[in-house]
Amino acid sequence: MRQHVLELADQLADHGHGDLLEGIFRHLIAIGHATREQSDWAFLHGALADIRDGLRVFCSHRDRRKVGVVGSARVPPDSAVYQQAVDLSRQLAASGFEVITGAGEGVMEAANRGAGQGRSYGLNIQLPFEFAPNRYIDPKNKLVVFRYFFTRKHFLVRESDALVAMPGGVGTLDELFEALTLIQTAKTVPVPVVLLAPDGDDYWQRWKNYMVKSVEERGMVSPADAQIYDQVGSVDAAVGVIRRFYRSFHSCRFLGGERLQLLLHGAPTDEQLKVMNHTFSDLLHAGTIEPFTHRSEQGVYPGLQFQFDHRCMGRLYGLIRHINGLPLSGGTRLEHPEQRQ
Repeated sequence: MRQHVLELADQLADHGHGDLLEGIFRHLIAIGHATREQSDWAFLHGALADIRDGLRVFCSHRDRRKVGVVGSARVPPDSAVYQQAVDLSRQLAASGFEVITGAGEGVMEAANRGAGQGRSYGLNIQLPFEFAPNRYIDPKNKLVVFRYFFTRKHFLVRESDALVAMPGGVGTLDELFEALTLIQTAKTVPVPVVLLAPDGDDYWQRWKNYMVKSVEERGMVSPADAQIYDQVGSVDAAVGVIRRFYRSFHSCRFLGGERLQLLLHGAPTDEQLKVMNHTFSDLLHAGTIEPFTHRSEQGVYPGLQFQFDHRCMGRLYGLIRHINGLPLSGGTRLEHPEQRQ
């Protein structure tokens, strides 16, 4: 066995991330000392297989922004929710975005149908029911079949540059709360979260009423956290929220401690920066919002950096919206929010 481990390690000798690879091997050795239970190792084997399969699909497709669409598997094709999901993804695809769903029926099928196989990804889950992926996903190149829900949700949040939640059951709400929790706690970067239902459908209004009456009024969540999501009643509005979010804002990087960097498509003026520091001083742990320049293989980006108070994620969304409303000069990239790089 030791010889096999050494041979495997040799295959990764030139990988370029030696310290991390060594750390992974050390973790495996530590797990080996901690447990000999077959069920523990079966769990680890399944989780690593899920991660392998997810990376195999997504690593070569990260140049385009992707929108995760979640919703009930039980809505029929003749329902208003199903048709709205088709229209949503059709318009997203026309705008250059790609779509990720859970690969099932109902809203998931409708979203993949609207986007088409060329722009659809499916995150299927092994279940005793609702297992077969819908026919609008390329099963060879764009489909991942997960063993565990936690790895499936990880890839949904990690690979999605926006999330659209449509009416659904426990699974839909689980995926929505997973995303909101990870965003609120800064375990993932800010992305637009859109609550979409047909005009006249009060599904999300009832959800918001619950969040206010049972959660916010008891002081269990900050009222500012409502800025993390947008409730809309039309496809045009949903796509508009996503496109505007990436108009001037490109991406966000947490650098350890309280340091946060926002990469932009244009540089704010001194006067605009002064207004930001005055208006959004409450989201700073210390210091001020300062400009900087980020250079990488993907290009040169102006940006802002500051000491971020992680309890103010809702206010960070307010800052991003403020930046996207500014007349920044950023060339043609301002015209293509669907491009990640």
